[in-house]
Parts: sequence; C-alpha cells; structure tokens
Amino acid sequence: MKFGIDRLLAEPELRAPLDGKRVALVAHPASVTEDLAHSLDTLIAAGVNITSAFGPQHGLKGDKQDNMVETADETDPQYSIPVFSLYGEVRRPTGQMMSSADVFLFDLQDLGCRIYTFVTTLLYLLEAAQEHGKEVWVLDRPNPAGRPVEGTLLVPGQESFVGAGPMPMRHGLTLGEMGHWFIDHFGIDVPYKVIEMQGWEPDAAPGYGWPQDRVWINPSPNAANVNMARAYAGTVMIEGANVSEGRGTTRPLEVLFGAPDLDAAAVLTEMHRVAPEWIDGCALRECHFEPTFHKHAGELCNALMIHAEGPFYDHKAFKPWRLQALAFKAIRNLHPDYDLWRDFPYEYELERLAIDVINGGPSLREWVDNADSVPGDLEAMASKDEADWREAVKLHLLY
Repeated sequence: MKFGIDRLLAEPELRAPLDGKRVALVAHPASVTEDLAHSLDTLIAAGVNITSAFGPQHGLKGDKQDNMVETADETDPQYSIPVFSLYGEVRRPTGQMMSSADVFLFDLQDLGCRIYTFVTTLLYLLEAAQEHGKEVWVLDRPNPAGRPVEGTLLVPGQESFVGAGPMPMRHGLTLGEMGHWFIDHFGIDVPYKVIEMQGWEPDAAPGYGWPQDRVWINPSPNAANVNMARAYAGTVMIEGANVSEGRGTTRPLEVLFGAPDLDAAAVLTEMHRVAPEWIDGCALRECHFEPTFHKHAGELCNALMIHAEGPFYDHKAFKPWRLQALAFKAIRNLHPDYDLWRDFPYEYELERLAIDVINGGPSLREWVDNADSVPGDLEAMASKDEADWREAVKLHLLY
C-alpha cells in the first residue's frame, strides 16, 4: 500500500499544484516514506519549494520524552529554513509562522485517539489557515487502531489541547478524514485537500489498521508499537491518576496500572467480578517494573500488562476505554479511600482535575467514584455517544 507522502512523491500530477508556491511541512520522526526517508528530505529532493517546517508536541525530532516539555523554534542546519514549534511558546500558529508559506502539508502519524495532540494541532492549523488565507493538505496515514469507536463524547465547554471538540476518545478516523469533519463541524472555510492512501484496509487481519508491510516508527517517544496504539485510548487516562502508566520503563502506556501498594492479581479478580465482558479481546498479564523516572520512580510496582496483539487480539471485542475504566473501578472497590486521581495542572488546565480534562468531562471519574454505579450506567452513556459519532462522521470516511 501507499501512504499519502508516497503517492505525492510518486505521482507528479499530485505535486503540480505546488509549483511556484511556498510550501511548509508539519512533521515528526514518523513522517517517513515507504523506504524510511524523512518527508522533509524527500520533498526537497523532489523539487518542492519547502520554505518552513513545523514540529508538533515532542518536536520535529521527537526528542522530548515526557508530556508538557516544550520545544523551541530553531533553524534547520541542513536546509537553513525556520523550524517552528507548535508546542513551545504557542500552540496555535502565529501570523508570522503562517506568513512563511502558501500551502501547508500536514504529515503526522496519529494514534486514533482524541487526546493525542496531533489532532488538535490539525484543527488549530485549519483555523489559522482560514484566518490568513492559506491552503492545507493532509498527506494521509493509517489510523493504527482501525475503525472502532469508543468512549463518551467530549462535553461542550470541556475543550482543551487534548480535546479539540465533541469526539469520543477512540475516534476511528484518519487525520485526513478528521480534517473534513473539523471543516464541516466548525464551519471552517479553507482550501483543503487530502492526498489519500492507496490500499489501506482498516478492517483487514492481521493489522486491523496498521499495514503489515510498514515499519512502525514512534510518532512520539512513548508510542513504541502497535500494541500501545491499540491500548492507548484507555491507558492514556492513567496520566490523570496517581498509579503509573509505565513511563520510565520500556513499555509505557501498555499497562492498566502499576503501583507499589496495589495487588494486581486482586484487582484483576475484581475486574472479572464486575464486568468480565470488558476484558475481552486481549490478554492481561501480571508483571512488575521499577520506573527509572516519573511516578513511583525507583519503586517496585505490581501491574497488569495489556497484550492486544498476536493470538490474544480480537479487534471487534477489544475495548480499551472500558477496560481502563474497569481497572479504575476495581481499584476503587477494593480501596475506597485510595488516592487515585492526580491533582496537577495537566496540559496547562489549572481548574479541572486531570482525569476530567483527559476524558472530556467528569462522567467517567464520577462513575468510578460512585459506590452504587454499575457497568450498565457507563455503557448506556458511552454506547449512545458512540452511535451519535458514527452517524456524524459517516459522510467523511474516505476508505
């Protein structure tokens, strides 16, 4: 199959509208061609007049390990073009940044999750392009989590850099498709083009979204493999909890929790008691780790690792958002006074709890903390929102 960048390079007629125009590239380390050359290098070699580049969260080089570590603007040492940071002094492109080009090529590998900030960066770029009369092209890439949709919709008024709009946690779209939805939903008037992929089959085994003939490259430092991409729509919520998501280990965001003061086997038993159907589609394995940094650094943590891969993976049955909610609920049931929710300024949101910012509202936290709530309560909220989202985006599907 071919990604958008591969088609743009291989088909001169696709590049022809760029002739005579100044072009900017939004990219990161996973912005590579099928032969692993970086998009910036290949576009310049193909004669595209690249006049600036932009890096999202974690930077153009992907060298910023943790969340909320900003990247400064710089000049590319090889091409002597400005490299602007969209996760530094600003999140939204400034007028000066937008003046550096006529057409903006957006070539970021996404994970298919609302909180993964590249989605919001796309929205901000579209809005800036409308304001400054620019054109935006998305060089489309796969959603490695595939088409499944899961989670409650972000509540109006709960928008943030990790919540661009009323979408569920696991949105099921490519970024090219998401751009179409943004333009429709927010009424953005901007010249917009998607260089579509060829041969992407999001429902086909064994990749179910990620093609087996393509190498995985981390789109951010802690996105190490497809297993993480599949689990992320659930495990990312641990960023709003005091248990560890595995940062400081070699397999971050592939565990349901890790903590020195929790019994993973007991939590798993409680999960099976409360909602065994939410555990389907993967294998859960008790493990131990000692983070080298971040939460519980230097402490031995007991954990449950998710294996949504190999013979254990059932694409239709796996529901990572519900699975993570269930792990939180089991911890709360076993330890009603456990200090579960992390209170800190998550993504510069100073008033709301991090878990609420992450989940786009308080409903999941309230469900976990309510001793009388049952799985059916959360299921009712989520299933309605999921159906509404599928209906809202069906006209924007390109594959």
